[in-house]
Amino acid sequence: MAELARDGRAKDLDLGHLAEYLFDMARRDRREVESRLAVLLSHLLKWTYQPDHRARGWRATVIEQRQELNRLAGRGVLRNHAQEVLADVYTEAVERAAAETGATRILFPVDCPYTLDQLLTVQLPEAEA
Repeated sequence: MAELARDGRAKDLDLGHLAEYLFDMARRDRREVESRLAVLLSHLLKWTYQPDHRARGWRATVIEQRQELNRLAGRGVLRNHAQEVLADVYTEAVERAAAETGATRILFPVDCPYTLDQLLTVQLPEAEA
């Protein structure tokens, strides 16, 4: 179908399959944004609320997830999606952070303490960890 589109043969396109393919791609991209947000948030929570247990791997994960989120959701439709799901994904991140640290959920804020812009630009202090 890519060849047909590239060749300008729109009348030969199988629009049903093309629509299904595009829908699946969009769903995959939205899910990846959600997953990366959850990982980033859980590591930021662990970093902030368990400073005595910080690990270098947490810093590396924060950097990787921030960079990938910027590639995916730095602008456009996926940024809008990230903004829309941030509160729900935060709830998942709290559950992960609590499970990974053995801490209770009440250690973490009820509402997400970060804006999407903060998450896309977060820098952890270099002197720590």
